[in-house]
Amino acid sequence: MTARHFLFIVSSARVPGAIGNTEWLAREAARHLPAGATSTWLHLNGLELADFEDRRHDVGVYPMPTGDTVRLLDATLEATDLVFVTPLYWYSFPNRLKRYLDHWSAWMRIEGVDFKGRMQGKRVWAITTSGNREKTQPMFDSLKLCAEFLAMRWQPPLWGQGGAPGAVEKDAAAVAAAGNWFGASEVLPEGALPLK
Repeated sequence: MTARHFLFIVSSARVPGAIGNTEWLAREAARHLPAGATSTWLHLNGLELADFEDRRHDVGVYPMPTGDTVRLLDATLEATDLVFVTPLYWYSFPNRLKRYLDHWSAWMRIEGVDFKGRMQGKRVWAITTSGNREKTQPMFDSLKLCAEFLAMRWQPPLWGQGGAPGAVEKDAAAVAAAGNWFGASEVLPEGALPLK
């Protein structure tokens, strides 16, 4: 059995090193990873991710990226579990996360990488905080559709109360849920809603 390796992709616009509510909740959950699991944390705000140019219909095949972009590609492929640590910005995820996801379109078209095949079956998690759980659902739905497109296994998302610094630490339900989040059921039943 392959050892689990969790890639935490932090997409906050905060200065690297400044931990907001969403990252705090993710780190609380990460303290309870399955036995034997390893993890890597990448802050998109600290990486030089190239702009994505949509050349699918003229060049077809993309070259292998360089710099931080290939570092992200390698880390993505090496993970068994992708954890999107994403605050809610204007009812969606931050632009850095959107840029990362846009690159998936290029990575599927690099010769010899088999990005789509190698992503199949990976687990996809999302952790966020916001002022209102219901307004977070469209962001979760978008991430779920991305996962399903590549036949990845969408997991129930973790939500906590956001707002001012430290707000989520007072959200007892979110803190308790984080303690067993990565050991919870792997797939949401059809029509079921994540934890409120």
